[in-house]
Amino acid sequence: MGCNPPPGVERTEWFFRKACGSGTRMGGYNKNLLAPGIIFYMRYSMKLWILIPFLAITASVSGAADLYDISLKTIEGEPTTLAPYRGKVLLVVNVASKCGHTQQYAGLEALYKEKKDEGLVILGFPCNDFGNQEPGSNEEIMAFCSRNHGVTFPLFDKIHVKGENQHPLYTLLTGPGSPFPGDVRWNFGKFLIGRDGKIISRFEPKTQPDSEELRAAVLKALD
Repeated sequence: MGCNPPPGVERTEWFFRKACGSGTRMGGYNKNLLAPGIIFYMRYSMKLWILIPFLAITASVSGAADLYDISLKTIEGEPTTLAPYRGKVLLVVNVASKCGHTQQYAGLEALYKEKKDEGLVILGFPCNDFGNQEPGSNEEIMAFCSRNHGVTFPLFDKIHVKGENQHPLYTLLTGPGSPFPGDVRWNFGKFLIGRDGKIISRFEPKTQPDSEELRAAVLKALD
């Protein structure tokens, strides 16, 4: 009879017919085999319920790849993604030029130079969401970082890290699906991302790049 019911036969009825066969009938079905027929049907149906969580887990795991597919722009305005950094340990930082934490640029650059050969990449995302502390153009930001702090780690186009115009990257980092949900509180918030694209840790703006807490997390991720 195959795996599909004949034309005009409802699927549930077909399962019962296939399982119960012919013989003494009760309401069109074999009395003695009605219970086994129900069991057969339930087992078939359960296969779908077993598959559903498996598919959900698969989707969750593959969701990590979304990080690398998010559209970005370099600070020079060129379209890009984080795909070039796949397999690296990433420290994502929202930066600003006129903040009390701006001196952290030097510490971030020192950490980058020390650990980049081991697979660490620091990614700076200028934003003007806090106290109007990053008002300049991309060109001005680039010049400031180079001239005053010798920054060589990658910088990106100015974005919004919170609010209605929040960039998709920060929706992923701070949204309800993140292990560390909640808006970034100020400039120089930090997210540590493992080689597998999963968020490992979150550090508040006051956490210095050379702090024991941050360095220990970075070293563990690189190991």
